[in-house]
Amino acid sequence: MGEEGDVPERAEFCVILTTCADQAVLDRIISALLAGRLAACIQVLEVQSHYVWQGRVNHEPEHLLVIKTRSGLFAQVRDCIAAEHDYEVPEIVQLPIVDGSAAYLAWLGAVTNA
Repeated sequence: MGEEGDVPERAEFCVILTTCADQAVLDRIISALLAGRLAACIQVLEVQSHYVWQGRVNHEPEHLLVIKTRSGLFAQVRDCIAAEHDYEVPEIVQLPIVDGSAAYLAWLGAVTNA
């Protein structure tokens, strides 16, 4: 990897979170994001979600997708997730990356659409 100066501004990168319960939906979201170069890396964690929906408290197993990408791609990632998702109101939240390893951020920038 290059020198520190080769790294785009750190604020240019973010983590986007979403959850889903269905494996086929998970696979579609991941495939669409990676094929479109909308994400550099997507990690999947099994989680137990506890939430209120339509006045009821629910407890459900889900998959948490941790999507690393450029901040400027958020709208495209959001739209892609919404198009592939089966939830009426899917979680789609963006968290800024305020700092990180220069080499990792350079890679993240290199493999995503500018």
